[in-house]
Amino acid sequence: MILAIFNSIRNRFLAGTCLLCLPALPVAAQDGEEIEGQQRSPIIVVTGEGLPPPQSSGAYAVKTIDREQLTTTASGRLEDALASVAGFQQFRRSDSRSSNPSAQGVTLRALGGNATSRALVLLDAVPMADPFFGFIPLSAIAPERLGGVRVTRGGGSGPFGAGALAGTIELNSAGPDQLSELGGHIYLNDRGETESAAHLTGRLGSGFAVVSGRWDRGRGFYTTPAEDRVDASARAAFDSFSVQTRATAPLTANVELQARALIYEDHRTLRFDGADSSSTGQDASLRVVGRGALPFDALAYVQSRNFSNIVVSSTRFAPVLDQRNTPSTGLGGKFEIRPLVGEQVKLRVGTDYRLSDGQLAEVSLSAFSGSVNERRAAGGRTSDLGVFAESDLSIGKATLTAGARLDRTSIRDGFYLVRDPAGRVLREEAYPDRSDWEHSFRGGIIYALGGGMRLRAAAYSGLRLPTLNELYRPFTVFPVTTQANADLGSERLVGFEAGFDLVPSDDIRMSATAFDNRVKDAIANVTLGPVTRQRQNIDEIASRGIEVSTDLTFGAISFNGSLAYTDAAARQGGAAFDGKRPAQVPAWAGSASLRYTIQPDSVLALTLRHVGRQFEDDLETDILPAVTTLDAYGELALHRNLALVVRGENLTDEEVVTRNQGGSIDLGAPRTLWLGLKLRR
Repeated sequence: MILAIFNSIRNRFLAGTCLLCLPALPVAAQDGEEIEGQQRSPIIVVTGEGLPPPQSSGAYAVKTIDREQLTTTASGRLEDALASVAGFQQFRRSDSRSSNPSAQGVTLRALGGNATSRALVLLDAVPMADPFFGFIPLSAIAPERLGGVRVTRGGGSGPFGAGALAGTIELNSAGPDQLSELGGHIYLNDRGETESAAHLTGRLGSGFAVVSGRWDRGRGFYTTPAEDRVDASARAAFDSFSVQTRATAPLTANVELQARALIYEDHRTLRFDGADSSSTGQDASLRVVGRGALPFDALAYVQSRNFSNIVVSSTRFAPVLDQRNTPSTGLGGKFEIRPLVGEQVKLRVGTDYRLSDGQLAEVSLSAFSGSVNERRAAGGRTSDLGVFAESDLSIGKATLTAGARLDRTSIRDGFYLVRDPAGRVLREEAYPDRSDWEHSFRGGIIYALGGGMRLRAAAYSGLRLPTLNELYRPFTVFPVTTQANADLGSERLVGFEAGFDLVPSDDIRMSATAFDNRVKDAIANVTLGPVTRQRQNIDEIASRGIEVSTDLTFGAISFNGSLAYTDAAARQGGAAFDGKRPAQVPAWAGSASLRYTIQPDSVLALTLRHVGRQFEDDLETDILPAVTTLDAYGELALHRNLALVVRGENLTDEEVVTRNQGGSIDLGAPRTLWLGLKLRR
């Protein structure tokens, strides 16, 4: 019965999605060869991927995460898998079930200090940062949909686009070679929470299509310590879903069309009853990739996002701010060609563009009566048009690379409007438009010593525009209010690094990198008073350190380890925070995973993770203690199509402090045990 239903669904799915292939069929036929009066079709290979990274990308500190690592984490969250990369960090320690979505900024190399992403996150080459806030919708990116991840720490902007300040995280969706025709899972934890997912994959001639969905929901845990709870204290409840459709089809023997659509919705409660937030999005992209005599990659995308949030007073336990609507739109694209210059010289040139447009609407409420105090609106738009060129030259055992990028940035239509309950204007600001030319460079060298050992060194620069959130939206994490700043300028990165990679065989991979990165005019939340902060450009955030990673395989046993030590400091002559560590930045971070593959469909894994001491603010007054956690994952095949899955988060039940504002504390996930089934057909 189940098999009959599956076959019916699959046939209807393939019949509908194959319409994408119809325009391509006549084109492909034209490329065939005439033999004895008959047309012979060419060999067409559709990968669903972009152009491969050039050989010179190895001049930078690159780490890859394979699909097995992505799909065997204890939490089932993308951020958990990314934490295996030395230097990866979210703004807060909490994951995407128990944090405010607007705090989900990601960075690398301790270049943090605020909640906006300083690392560029791409899903199938599309930037995933929210157009207004700059956070990453982590709950919408299900690890089981991905085929792999490529993380470049540092490296500057180059061909990736503005925003790649601390590095680039490239997420690549899985194709039919990595997915079963029908698959999914359903897990239940000891708090009665559920995680469920399903996908359907089909071949469309030489192309393919994938439809996948995921739903996570639960009552959550108390983020407030037991001794601090009041009647209004609430569990960190969450309810999120996402659906993604992806299809590819050949246009010619060497050109393929890729289309992707993503819809997601995420609802959370944090700290108090009524302190609810929501994040929604609808993304779509089209990509054409050519692998012929003139390789090219053309991309266009559109994003529609929204966010809402209710702030509840920590003394009256009543709503004081209703951030009811923050719609934003992201538009952009990229075009890159790789002309064949010669055997020893490789060239890539191109252009990219991104427009972010959005505004907020919020209502200030009286904590005593609940009546409206003020109605506020703010917003604007930013854009970046860039052109880039990069060339590689191979000379014997050495590979040299150099590139340049020129960006035309603009910040326009900024405004801030405050009205009283009767609609009378109390404050109205229209900020002047501004634009600028920005340039950046990068270059490096790889030298192969033999025996799988290679040395590398690189220097680079990068750029990040302030987000609309940083420019125009104040926010409150009660009782602390952080003010916006419409005069913020762009951040600029200057960095260099050197290291080695040792890969004597596929079973042994080791690397180490020493780096020195500096973000000039870094945007930080600067403390002005006990309950007031403001976003400001400070002189710089300086970060230098060492990253080490090891991947070993001994038959059925594999080990993945990473360690990062970072000496980071915020610099501002005469400021109280001068020389202190940026907020939320640890000096030490490490991860070690041991995996035992019992048989192809059965695996056991343990992950030990350590995060060093951090500070809540820029003055190092409130401490987030160091913490070490232990996670486990087990998958046992019950049948060739069915497996039993057991997961354990924070098995030693360590207290993970994620926020500490003057003794007001939030906690991360306690020990959590999961049990469920995984289907593969």
